[in-house]
Amino acid sequence: MQRGDRAGLASRNNKLDFGEYGLQVLDRGWVTTNQIEAARVAATRHMQRRGQIWLRIFPDKPISKKPLETRMGKGKGNPETWVAVVRPGNMLIEVSGCSETVAREALALAASKMPFRCRFLARRQLV
Repeated sequence: MQRGDRAGLASRNNKLDFGEYGLQVLDRGWVTTNQIEAARVAATRHMQRRGQIWLRIFPDKPISKKPLETRMGKGKGNPETWVAVVRPGNMLIEVSGCSETVAREALALAASKMPFRCRFLARRQLV
């Protein structure tokens, strides 16, 4: 797969669909599998298995790399890691089944594992 273009805004996956609270991306770039897993672990540990978490991105783009000190030519390198392409507006994680303060703290910990700015979103219930 080629590196592709990361221009534009998120036209899909840009609203809260599953949970009451969410983490939305404000920059564009790649999120690696390790960063996604670190964010998931940080959020679930803080929530202490209360509530439910949805990961809204999936790393489906292979990133290849040639070995060090290899001469030019001989084709493309082997897949090194997998990344998810994110654009401004993409939802990363959604949470429900806990209070807003717990969700805000858990998603702040998850946002600290991400390589770009994120914001907290809440779905306001009409009472």
